[in-house]
Amino acid sequence: MLKPPPHSADSALPFPPQVRRQRKRITVIGAGISGLVAAYELERRGHSVEVLEGRLELGGRVRTHRFLPGQPGPSVELGAMRVPITHRRTMRCIGELGLADRVREFTTLFQDENAYLETGSGHQRIRDASRTLVAELRRRLPEGECEEYDDATVLFGAWLAVRVNAIAPGRFRESISDGLDHEMLRLVDGIDLSPFVYGAARDRIDLHALFAHHPQIQAGCTGRLYRFVEDIVSETSTRLIRLRGGMDQLVHRLRDRVRGPIRRGQEVVGIETGEREVSLRVRRGFGTVTKSCDYVLCTVPFSVLRGMDLVGFDAEKSAIVHDMKYWSATKVSFHCREAFWEREGITGGASFTGGLVRQTYYPPVEGDPRLGAALMASYAIGEDADVLGGLTRSARLAVVLDEVSAVHPQLRQPGMILGVADQVWGDAPSSMGAAAVRWGKDIATCESERRSAARRQGRLFFAGEHCSTHPAWIEGAIESADNAVREIEYHEPGADAPVTADEYAVSEEPA
Repeated sequence: MLKPPPHSADSALPFPPQVRRQRKRITVIGAGISGLVAAYELERRGHSVEVLEGRLELGGRVRTHRFLPGQPGPSVELGAMRVPITHRRTMRCIGELGLADRVREFTTLFQDENAYLETGSGHQRIRDASRTLVAELRRRLPEGECEEYDDATVLFGAWLAVRVNAIAPGRFRESISDGLDHEMLRLVDGIDLSPFVYGAARDRIDLHALFAHHPQIQAGCTGRLYRFVEDIVSETSTRLIRLRGGMDQLVHRLRDRVRGPIRRGQEVVGIETGEREVSLRVRRGFGTVTKSCDYVLCTVPFSVLRGMDLVGFDAEKSAIVHDMKYWSATKVSFHCREAFWEREGITGGASFTGGLVRQTYYPPVEGDPRLGAALMASYAIGEDADVLGGLTRSARLAVVLDEVSAVHPQLRQPGMILGVADQVWGDAPSSMGAAAVRWGKDIATCESERRSAARRQGRLFFAGEHCSTHPAWIEGAIESADNAVREIEYHEPGADAPVTADEYAVSEEPA
C-alpha cells in the first residue's frame, strides 16, 4: 500500500494484458485502517472514491484515549497498541505516512523482569518465578513422564504455559492445556536448548530465538496449536513497536491523504448486490435513504454485517458472514496521579495479574509527569472479556480495582486515581467484537475461511482484517485492502471469467 507513483521502478504489480484500466466510482463502507488505505490507493490509481462511516469518529478499532485532551497528559490505547516489526506492510505504511520518527519500542508481557505474574503460590516477580513455574509443570505431568525430559525442556514448557495462561481466554486455554504440557514437550525433546537458556541462575529461556532457529517446532504443532503458538510468540516478542503520540496518528495521516468525501454518521443498514450495481440503505436521522453505487468495498466486520439486511449474497457468502467467530476484548485504564510502579523498578511492559483482569500494562510516561500517568489496569480477551464487559460499568471498575490493588495497593491511596477510561469491544456497535481470531484451526481451514471472507459478490468487494492472513492485526487490514484494490482494478464488467485478486496477488511474506 501507499506505493510510489506509477512511473516509479517500484510501482504496483503491472496489469495483465487482458485487463483494461477503467476509471471506476467506488463507495467504501467503513473508515477504519482497511477502508482508509483502500480509499487512498484507489484514488492514487485514478478512481473516484467516497467513504461512508457510521460513527462520527474514524479509525475503527484503532482508538487512542487522551485523559487530558489539549494538554501534554497521559494517553492509553483502547484498541490496537502494537506492531511486530516483521509486519512489513504496516512498517512501510508508518514510514510513508511520515511517522518513522515516532516509532518506539513496545515493551510487552514478560519483558520487564520486575513486573508480576500469577502463580499457584500467589503473585511473584517475573525474575523470581521460574522455580515455581517449573515445579507446577512437574506436578501436572503424569508420574514418571517428567523424568523423560531434561531441565531445559521442562523450563521451556513452564514458560510457554504461563504465556498461554496469560493470553488465551478461559475455555480455549483449557482445551489446549494438555497439548501444551505433552505435545510441545515432545516437539522440543532432543533439541539442544542450552543456547537459549539465560539468566544468572540459568532459569529463563528465550522462546522467540528458539522458535526462530527451530521452525520445525511450530510446524509440528497440531491444528489447534499452530496459529495460536504463532500469535503468542508475536504478542510476547521483543520485536514490537508503538507510535509515540498515539496509534491514531495512522488514522489522521491516512484521512488527510484521501481527497474524496469521508461522510461520517452514515450508517449502512442494508446491502443489495446485483450484476450491474450495488444498492445501499443508509440511515440518516430517523429514516433511511437508498444509494445506488457502481462498486462497493465493504470493510466492516462480519459481526456487524450480519446485522444488516443483505440481499443477493450466495449461500457460501451468507454462511461465512453469519458463522465467522469474533472474540471480544475489554480494556480498563486508570489515570493515576503518578507512575508509582516505577518506584518498584517497573519501567514498562506488563504483569500477568490473572483473575478477570488477566494483563496489566504500564505505558511509558511521555507527557508532563506532573499531569500523571496511565495504567492499563486490565486487558482481557474472549470469554474473560465478555464476563468483565457484561458487568455494569461501576461493577467492572470495582472488580478491576480490587484485583489490581492486590498487586499494586498504591491504587487505594486517596487521590491516586484521577480518571478512568474503558472499552468493551464486544458491545461496540461499530465492531461487535475485537477481532476475527482463527486460533484452534488448522492451516487449510484458516486459508479456506480467508478466501470465503474475501470473495466478492458481483460488484461488492470485501476487506478488513477478517479477510486476511493476519487477523487481529493492522497488518491484516492493510493486506486485505491491497488485495481488494487490486481485485477492483482487475474487474471487467460483464466478463464471463473475472480476474480475481487471488490469481494476481503478490505476497510479501508467507501466509
